[in-house]
Amino acid sequence: MKTGKLSTGWCILFWILPVLVGVLALGIGRIWISPAEIFSAASDLFTGRGEVPALTHMTLWNLRLPRILLAALVGAGLSTAGCAFQSLFANPLATPDTLGVASGAGFGAALGLLMGFSLIGVQLTALLVGSAAVALTWLAGSGKTRGLSTIVLAGIMMGSLFNALISLVKFMADEESQLPAITYWLMGGLHNAAYKTLLLGAPPIVLGILVLYLLRWRMNLLPLSEDEARSSGVNISVMRGVTVVCATLITASCVSMCGQVGWVGLLIPHMCRMKFGSNHLSLVPASVSLGAAFMIIVDTVARSVSAQEIPVSILTAIIGAPFFILLMRKSGGWRL
Repeated sequence: MKTGKLSTGWCILFWILPVLVGVLALGIGRIWISPAEIFSAASDLFTGRGEVPALTHMTLWNLRLPRILLAALVGAGLSTAGCAFQSLFANPLATPDTLGVASGAGFGAALGLLMGFSLIGVQLTALLVGSAAVALTWLAGSGKTRGLSTIVLAGIMMGSLFNALISLVKFMADEESQLPAITYWLMGGLHNAAYKTLLLGAPPIVLGILVLYLLRWRMNLLPLSEDEARSSGVNISVMRGVTVVCATLITASCVSMCGQVGWVGLLIPHMCRMKFGSNHLSLVPASVSLGAAFMIIVDTVARSVSAQEIPVSILTAIIGAPFFILLMRKSGGWRL
C-alpha cells in the first residue's frame, strides 16, 4: 500500500516529537533537573542574570545538550540511510552498512586509536576510510553487465574484509591501554559528544538527509528497472548514485562520531512503512523524526539507568531484535 503526502497533523507532530523528547532528556540523568530549572537556565543564556547554579549550566549545555544533538543526528541519519538502501536494493534486510561503510569507518577509527590520534583525528580517519570502503565496493560490484545484487555481494565481502582488519588492529593493540579503548569505541556510545566533534561530523549528516528529503518523491522509482524508470523521465543511474553517496556520507559520519550503532537503520524504516506505507513522500520525514526521537530515548537510558554507562549498541539490539520479530509476525512480512 502506498499513501500520499502526510497530513498537516503528522507534519507538525514530526517537527515537535524530537524537540519534545530532547527537552525532556535534558532533565534526565544522574543529576535530575526540573523543567523549571531548564527554563531558567535557558533564560540565563540570554539575560545573564545567573539565577541557576554553574553546575546546572555545565550539565545542561556542556554535557547533555551535545549528546542529545548527536543522538538526534545519528538516529535521523541512520534511519534515513537504512530507508534509502532498503528501497535502492529492494531488500528488507538492507541496512546502512550494506555497502561496508560502517565496517570501513570502524577500521579507520580503530587504526586512528592505534596510532594515538586525537579524537578529531580518529573521527576524520573513520570518515575517510568509511567513504573509501564504499568506493571500493562500488568499483568491485558495478559494471554494465552487473546488477544491484552484485553490489550487495561486494558490500558483504568488503564488510568482511574490514572486520578482519579491525581484528588485526585489535591483535596489534596494547592490551592495557589501546585495546580497551578500541573495543569500547566499537561497541558504540555517545560519551565523546562535544561541539567540536559535531562541527566536523554534523554537516555530512545534515547534507545527506537534506538531499534525500528533497529527492524523496524520486526515491519511489529506485526499485524499478532501468526501462521503467526511463519512462518516468528520471535518470535512474544518477539517482542511485546520489542515493549511495548521501547514505554513505550519513553512515560514515555517524560511525566516526559514536562507533557502530546497529538496528536503528533497520527497525525504524520498517515501523514507518507499517504505518505510512512505502511512499517516500511520507516515509522519509517519518524516518527522520522517529529515528531522532528513538536514539535520544536510547541514549538517555544508556547514560541514566546505571552508574556505569551502557553502550548504546547493546540497548538498540536488546530493544530492536524482539521488537522487530513482533513487527514481522504482526505484518506477516515486508513489502516495498
